Amino acid sequence: MIAVFPFDGHPMTDQGGRTAAGLFQALALLGALFVAACGGTGAPAPDTSARPAARPSILLVTLDTTRADSIGPEAKGVETPAFDALAARGLRFRQAYATVPETLPAHASIMTGLYPAGHGVHENARFLAADHPVLAERLHQAGYRTAAFVSAFVLARRFGLARGFDLYDDELPVGRAERTSRETTDAALAALGTEPDQPLFFWVHYYDPHAPYDPPEPFRTQYAAHPYLGEIAAMDRQLGRLVQAFDARAAQQGRAVAIVVVGDHGEGLGDHGESQHGNLLYQSTMHVPLVIAGPGVAPGVRDAPVSARHIFNTVLDWAGVDAAGSLRGPDTKPEVVLGEAMRPFLEYGWLPQTMAVDGRHKAILAGGREEVYDVVADPGETRDLKGSVSLPAPAETALLDYPIPSPEAARPPDTLSEDARRQLATLGYVSAGAAPPVRKDAPRPADMVRVFDDLEQASALFVEERYAQVIPLLRKILAEDPHNLDATLRLAAAYSNLGRDRQALAAFARAGELAPDSPDVRTYLALHYARGKDWARAVPLLERVLAETPERLPALEALAVIRERQGRIADAVGLRQRIYALRAPTPDELVRLGEEAMSVEQTPVAIEAFERARSLQGEAFAHDLELGVLYLAARRLPEAAAALDRVRPSDPGYPMALFKRAQVSVLLGEPDRAARIALAREHADQTTRPLIAQERLFQK
Repeated sequence: MIAVFPFDGHPMTDQGGRTAAGLFQALALLGALFVAACGGTGAPAPDTSARPAARPSILLVTLDTTRADSIGPEAKGVETPAFDALAARGLRFRQAYATVPETLPAHASIMTGLYPAGHGVHENARFLAADHPVLAERLHQAGYRTAAFVSAFVLARRFGLARGFDLYDDELPVGRAERTSRETTDAALAALGTEPDQPLFFWVHYYDPHAPYDPPEPFRTQYAAHPYLGEIAAMDRQLGRLVQAFDARAAQQGRAVAIVVVGDHGEGLGDHGESQHGNLLYQSTMHVPLVIAGPGVAPGVRDAPVSARHIFNTVLDWAGVDAAGSLRGPDTKPEVVLGEAMRPFLEYGWLPQTMAVDGRHKAILAGGREEVYDVVADPGETRDLKGSVSLPAPAETALLDYPIPSPEAARPPDTLSEDARRQLATLGYVSAGAAPPVRKDAPRPADMVRVFDDLEQASALFVEERYAQVIPLLRKILAEDPHNLDATLRLAAAYSNLGRDRQALAAFARAGELAPDSPDVRTYLALHYARGKDWARAVPLLERVLAETPERLPALEALAVIRERQGRIADAVGLRQRIYALRAPTPDELVRLGEEAMSVEQTPVAIEAFERARSLQGEAFAHDLELGVLYLAARRLPEAAAALDRVRPSDPGYPMALFKRAQVSVLLGEPDRAARIALAREHADQTTRPLIAQERLFQK
């Protein structure tokens, strides 16, 4: 359920004079206006009768972190001939807008046709729910061959966009969380040459302009003073390669080609105090390039505002599935374009931000304060017109009624591994560790720009476990924003990891004052106790946390370790099963689970764990003895024989493997059973020698 702040249930008037009850009432009365704005919640069945006889192959290219003024025929200081050629060939939208200034939620909108309030992904490192149909699913059902090639871990398949793709290439170079546009283009072209003779839908994602800016030569030298533009120029060259190859492939098939190129969001570059993106809603991060070219599209330029979420509708229109909401016709109806930037609200407890664009005017709302700009006459948004210009009533209503997510509801169970966290951190994406309390005196994000860079740096240092370096930054942040729960908890955890218990407990006490009922505070405090001599004090805290939120991964992992210390191995096994249902275990973790389950005679659990470890490790798997013994206990004799035969003579357990293999041989009635018994006796050690002597199967 989507809620509007405040969430504590007490009447409170915001800066604009609206009460909490009034906000909830407004949300309840949204009606058709917001349903239309969010794009609905479901997908109609494909209308196969509307499909043309020869549907076009469709190429969607998303340009990460690309400002509208950094590419195309009106861009200054950069040459982008490939994009310019597409703009001349198709329809360019001068006022196209991202739905949110972050990669994953922006792409979720492109792939579902919904605003974040509709699909539920408001920031990176979240997961698109399976009940939201995505574009590739619809196209696959319509007979398209679908393939995706993404350039950064932030769009890895685990986050929910891979559904419906026959191929989802998120393979990244070893040790890197991103790949260059050249590497991604090479992968796409290699796949393009092997695709069958059917209409194609290719999605190619380029990540190059994302910070840090380090373009390849010759662009590094050519744009030495503006490396961000050098990244844009380098990416444009690969866009040209891609479009040329896609056109050629479609020509071989005798098919038309439809192409969409769009920025997922922009980049601050210092505008309004924001160096990168994710925190504010100004043009630098929300105004994006958009070009469509293909059947039914007359070349030209359109000035009316449009949302990038309509790419979903436009692609379905080309595929003959559903034309509603498409951008390709000349009679596209004007709409109020909405957007949000909820990251500061969901991570730091600052005011939520929404945006509405109607014609040439754009309004940004944070709490009760509204800014209005003429983005045509003043694209830098330097003159706030609030007081002299008002949005039309429908736009104002849509802006005020945009649903605000609950910090708790927007934060699903944390199932990311430490490796996944580090990969996101290398990209500059680190989510907060705690849901913030809603504050009556919460600041506007635009008034907190002085701490943006410190927050980004502190988050990265914390994930990289550089605790001594992060502490001064966190203290600096808290001097500016003393009610920041996330910074307070990270400060406590940093002290804890450095063994500075007194400072850690003081910071935990402060966190408890900020959020007395927070399960996040209890979890962090429990983890502090769990790593020290007072680990027993963590048990009641962890048990309470898991009673309230059974899928809280850090609490499950900590309690599993404590159960092992207590000798409650069966309980530890159960906890580890719950953990690995939430996240993928490593091979070593699976081996540990197998050994523990084996020790408490949970044979089926142990077998499954060892089998999964073997499937991941292949030839490196070194636990065939344990697996063979378990198969024998389960009377799966042929599998026991195969596992025991894989134990190498160099393995310390080889004598035991020979003994167990001889038992299996007798039970199977193999013709060489006597030879196997003799081999077990020949290689017996002090452990197996008495076992062989007493084994009744051998005496028979």
